Amino acid sequence: MRPSSILALVIRNISLYSCIIASLLILSSFKTVPKSKKLQPMHSYLALGDSYTIGELVPYKENFPHQAITMLQAQQMPVSEPVIVATTGWTTDELVTAIREKNIQETFDIVTLLIGVNNQYRGRSVEEYKTEFTNLLLQAIAFARGNSQHVFVLSIPDWGCTPFAADRDAQQIAKEIDAYNAAKRAITKAHNCHYINITPSTRAHAQDPNYLATDGLHPSAKEYKVWAAMLADEVKATYTQP
Repeated sequence: MRPSSILALVIRNISLYSCIIASLLILSSFKTVPKSKKLQPMHSYLALGDSYTIGELVPYKENFPHQAITMLQAQQMPVSEPVIVATTGWTTDELVTAIREKNIQETFDIVTLLIGVNNQYRGRSVEEYKTEFTNLLLQAIAFARGNSQHVFVLSIPDWGCTPFAADRDAQQIAKEIDAYNAAKRAITKAHNCHYINITPSTRAHAQDPNYLATDGLHPSAKEYKVWAAMLADEVKATYTQP
């Protein structure tokens, strides 16, 4: 065999071996994703309420729904941007009207409901609240595709011990808030939904400016963080049950 033929054969063999090695390297780069590392489904979230839900006087991303989302995402539970139906000053009947006018057709994986402080503030009866809150809770369950365990109700904060209410009867306000919350908790539990008691935190931090917005009434982002942590823990526990 002539030297030129031998050289050509060697070159062909080297090229073949190079292709084989390159193919093996490419295949080895495709690793199987462990089950624990697989992408989790995106969860949708509807937040219903009043000023405490939108986060009056705090940056929008620092209200409790957004802070809860951030906490859940840090725990590998993806949650989409919340749909928030809330306005400062709303009572239960006004929230009912807003939901009807918005004609929401979607359903959601997580639904929160925080409403009632303005009913108490305007002097409305607990009996009226029971009826209107029950209707709202049933609507929230419907938004959660009929799964009551995906509905999370937050208690009414006590505004009566804040600097804003310095000239008010704090004991009477606390008594009324407690009556509203007792009714709210009983109705929530009767429908097998989650009840998150944030009221003690609002009382404990009512005179701490770090936990209050500039009006001395609404919570600051720091107080909302407390609520968000309680909500995130409850949501995570619900979705990780066997």
